[in-house]
Amino acid sequence: MSSEINANAPDGDVSILTNAPNHFLKSLPPTNARMLHPFLKLVNHPSGTRLSRTGQALERIYFPYSGIVSYTVGFSSGEVVEAGMIGRNSVVGATAPLDDNLFTNDATVHVNMTGTTVDVGKFKQLMAESDAFRALLARHEEMALAQAQQIAACNAVHDLDQRLSRWLLQARDLLDSDLLPLTQELLAQILGVHRSSVTLSARRLQQAGLVDYQHGKIRILDVDGLKEVSCECYEALNAHFCSIIGWDPNHH
Repeated sequence: MSSEINANAPDGDVSILTNAPNHFLKSLPPTNARMLHPFLKLVNHPSGTRLSRTGQALERIYFPYSGIVSYTVGFSSGEVVEAGMIGRNSVVGATAPLDDNLFTNDATVHVNMTGTTVDVGKFKQLMAESDAFRALLARHEEMALAQAQQIAACNAVHDLDQRLSRWLLQARDLLDSDLLPLTQELLAQILGVHRSSVTLSARRLQQAGLVDYQHGKIRILDVDGLKEVSCECYEALNAHFCSIIGWDPNHH
């Protein structure tokens, strides 16, 4: 069950932002942190929670502290393909304040998410008062677009072992853990393939000693080996994150 808790701290204390495990909030100048802080609420959303739907107005913006939220594109056939993944590195809903609140993808929690949230209307008011807010949000929107383009190219060109390895490495970076609570059903949905294909791919990675899979959890055993199997898109995505929003998973 989802939950919300008021995140306000007494006397204008903005340590909730400066110490928050979310790169967007950490990047805010102190003046902007003080502006945003009174309107934040803590949230805890379990896996499967839908935060937005394509074409509908987004009511809240989310700053994940932990977990993974996937942007997905659905088709009339019922198939769903991931267009991006967000966690502690960015913000869910970066485009909403810039595009009349309409969201261009579904956003679904795929690994239990904790973090903070703010009403999108209030955030738009803060943007109107601060060039720094607008500039930072624009960079995160640019990052989301760059990620979507890279993943689209990856899905078109690279084989499943490469794509699965890239996704597991990204998930490891966002969760800051080698243990990933992921089922093969979820991975198949995210990668847009049949479950049997993911089973075979995961088995190959396991036989190579790169991962261990059991009881709905994947443990990465050999990060460097997994990087060798992964396509170039993993490093390309990290380069985008670093150059556009200044996030390096190895230093956060």
